[in-house]
Amino acid sequence: MKTYAVLGLGKFGSHVVHGLVENGEQVIAMDINEESIKVFKGVCDNLFIIDSTDINALKDAGIGEVDTAIVSIGQNVEASILSVMALKEIGVPEVIAKASTLIHGRILSKIGTDRVIYPERDAAKRLVKSLSFNPNLEVLDVTNSMKIIRLNVGNAHADRQVQDFLHSFQADLKIVALKRENKWIYNIEPSLILKLEDTLLLFGHAREVEIFLASKDALKFKK
Repeated sequence: MKTYAVLGLGKFGSHVVHGLVENGEQVIAMDINEESIKVFKGVCDNLFIIDSTDINALKDAGIGEVDTAIVSIGQNVEASILSVMALKEIGVPEVIAKASTLIHGRILSKIGTDRVIYPERDAAKRLVKSLSFNPNLEVLDVTNSMKIIRLNVGNAHADRQVQDFLHSFQADLKIVALKRENKWIYNIEPSLILKLEDTLLLFGHAREVEIFLASKDALKFKK
């Protein structure tokens, strides 16, 4: 079981603590504000009222022994930066920090933060994605460089062979699966004829996906 420390119990930090506890993880929660700590009595066993920029206080609370520390101090940029520096100095293996602005995030990255997150920006991106969701075409991230495209075959592409369909986009993508009449097909021959309402999963590098999305034929899926 991994152990976590959450520094700062505002809205974001509170959600992180509750989520980790619900998943059965071992959590140390801390905040400089006593009122914020009181809310977690009965939720988290390891609670500390300390200044997260104080190296000695962090050591005394056992923070140097955790696997991951999450700094959820967003508005007080100075405290956020100093907390990350303190965590790095006491040897915490992984430090994740919340950033309130891009400049704040760049500074956190420069001082060695392992992962910088932007909760407000990421929430906005998810909202935009949900609002602009297209049932006929969806791009899914597999890794930073590899993606999967899910698309439904419409009238414009029905009755075409798989090899002709792929060639029309001039992108190096591979069809890894095809769903037809609620059954998935994984061994797909180049000569297979696509049918209306088939669902395809295409796999490829991010730059090839961009080529696909920029093609004229791909626009037909966006309607």
